[in-house]
Amino acid sequence: QRRSLAPSQLAKRKAGDEDDEEEEEDWQPPTGRKRQKAAGETESGECYRSPFRKPLAQLTNRPHCLDSSQHEAFIRSILSKPFKVPIPNYKGPLGLRSLGVKRAGLRGPLHDPFEEGALVLYEPPVLSAHDQLKIDKDKAPVHVVVDPVLSRVLRPHQREGVKFLWDCVTSRRIPGSHGCIMADEMGLGKTLQCITLMWTLLRQSPDCKPEIEKAVVVSPSSLVRNWYNEVEKWLGGRIQPLAIDGGSKDEIDRKLVGFMNQRGLRVPSPILIISYETFRLHAEVLQKGSVGLVICDEGHRLKNSENQTYQALNSLNTPRRVLISGTPIQNDLLEYFSLVHFVNSGILGTAQEFKRHFEMPILKGRDADASEAERHKGEERLKELISIVNRCLIRRTSDILSKYLPVKIEQVVCCRLTPLQTELYKNFLKQAKPVEELKDGKISVSSLSSITSLKKLCNHPALIYDKCVEEEEGFMGALGLFPSGYSTKSVEPQLSGKMLVLDYILAVTKSTSNDKVVLVSNYTQTLDLFEKLCRSRRYLYVRLDGTMSIKKRAKIVERFNSPSSPEFIFMLSSKAGGCGLNLIGANRLVMFDPDWNPANDEQAMARVWRDGQKKMCYIYRLLSTGTIEEKIFQRQTHKKALSSCVVDEEQDVERHFSLGELKELFTLNESTSSDTHDKIKCPRCVNGHQVRPPPDGSDCTSDLSQWQHCADKRRLQDSVLKAAWDAAVTFTFYQHSHEEQRGIP
Repeated sequence: QRRSLAPSQLAKRKAGDEDDEEEEEDWQPPTGRKRQKAAGETESGECYRSPFRKPLAQLTNRPHCLDSSQHEAFIRSILSKPFKVPIPNYKGPLGLRSLGVKRAGLRGPLHDPFEEGALVLYEPPVLSAHDQLKIDKDKAPVHVVVDPVLSRVLRPHQREGVKFLWDCVTSRRIPGSHGCIMADEMGLGKTLQCITLMWTLLRQSPDCKPEIEKAVVVSPSSLVRNWYNEVEKWLGGRIQPLAIDGGSKDEIDRKLVGFMNQRGLRVPSPILIISYETFRLHAEVLQKGSVGLVICDEGHRLKNSENQTYQALNSLNTPRRVLISGTPIQNDLLEYFSLVHFVNSGILGTAQEFKRHFEMPILKGRDADASEAERHKGEERLKELISIVNRCLIRRTSDILSKYLPVKIEQVVCCRLTPLQTELYKNFLKQAKPVEELKDGKISVSSLSSITSLKKLCNHPALIYDKCVEEEEGFMGALGLFPSGYSTKSVEPQLSGKMLVLDYILAVTKSTSNDKVVLVSNYTQTLDLFEKLCRSRRYLYVRLDGTMSIKKRAKIVERFNSPSSPEFIFMLSSKAGGCGLNLIGANRLVMFDPDWNPANDEQAMARVWRDGQKKMCYIYRLLSTGTIEEKIFQRQTHKKALSSCVVDEEQDVERHFSLGELKELFTLNESTSSDTHDKIKCPRCVNGHQVRPPPDGSDCTSDLSQWQHCADKRRLQDSVLKAAWDAAVTFTFYQHSHEEQRGIP
């Protein structure tokens, strides 16, 4: 047994073992260790160790020295092995590259132009072998290819739109001009096309560098958050936009200054999303620098070149301008000129030149009383205008959506006035006498109050009850016409023809399906009546009008669209939320009253038939028969006919209504089922009934805007509307969204 030689241990052993003192003094430590028996070795010394087992080498601290030639050869063998990128099928540049060192070789596109499904916006010219030797490789143009993340989700018409936009803003369509108008109808994906354009311009160009550094999106305040969400949705965090939808003046100024001061190839927040109102108030900050691209959503707000918003945007230092509007013509051609002049200044001349050369001849030619010479001149000027504008305007109709969305059935429903409404209407016309001359079809300022009163009366007598109590002009003695004990605290649908029809539509829809309904009106007072009706019928509802904050609007829209949401009705003010909202949670929409501007109605009615909709859609446009509402609808038809001529290039739109006929605005036709149907002289109907084919052999399509069919109760297909027919409905026009369903039923 081995013992420790430490002094302390030796002392212990000496003190504890006196008998071994002599042995301790004679003991010396061994000079070598006894060899242990190797593994596999027997007592006799024979070894059975495997011959394949190598003996362990002795470890020493002495380094193994190589001569210089061996060391250099070893290092060269390491460096001679190229680095391999650990990505499957990687075809990018190989080899080491230090920061700041220019990449050798030819420049290349950001994305592969030969990949299947690639959307190529620019292709360099093909060079001969001789030209390839002479060209400066550092200046050779490259392909511009849309990011595959976006090109994979673009539909065919959207790919065409992105190519058109890119050609316009890079001055390839009109040399020297960098603007365009995206005039696709609602629901065709204008936002996605513009996001694709921005992302492409911010990342690449034929010169192998970004085309622009920054972009500004100006939209209505209710759509600022929607634009932000769309950028996040399609680009998936690849870019961080700056959205400004509220805050103090100093805070907004600080954000805008920070945005404008951004420079370089990789700007942290290259997209600014701002409302028209905020832009106008803070235009001075944005005008101090330059912006690569400005996009104006709902650009028909810029129809008046004299307003402050137009002038503030026009003074922005940017050559590239894109204006988005599904309804570029709303009232007259001069407004159309303002939009074209904003994006491409000068291509139509000055406003005075445009009015003299285009507007006056075209309008005279469109009038029903125009001579043959005026019509011929108007058509020539119209063709000339179209040829100029089509170079910077792209327009596709919603018929394209028929391939991707369910069927949409749009119906104009003429509703009979109740006896109370009829008496109040005639009493007002006798007392107020609002028959002032309407010059050139335009309504004088003195008539506006009378028009508003009649429109409210058509909605419900409760809306003019206070005027009857105060005996204002036109309503003196009218209080006695109301039922005894009448009170405005509760809604009485039976006193209004349209409200009666609406009550039927909601009741039948609620009891026979799980559909949701959007109710749209121009008046918040009418929305108040809707609320009373919903509370009395115990319908769950949400309401969006001008009093609701922008942030709250986005939340209630998202909640309503959820399939698990219990709300049955979405009440919408067309002035506050008619543009841009996506209400695909509902598939039925009721337009309760018409607007003089057809664009407002078109925008509001496009809220449900949009991308993501899974159900068949029903649109009901309610009109009071023989009243001012039908006159407004007729005026819309005239404006839409003008729009279809200039924008949609439809040459054979009928000239149904003379401007002079609008002087009959303040009349009541009690003997008709539809004053509008009487005026269009429908070739399909005999004695109020549609026949097949038309008696004169003409085409089975009436040019009352776009309505394909007329219908009485026996021909009506909508079961919901049939239930309301006997109560108040007198006549309907309707259309299908799908081409194959446009035949007469």
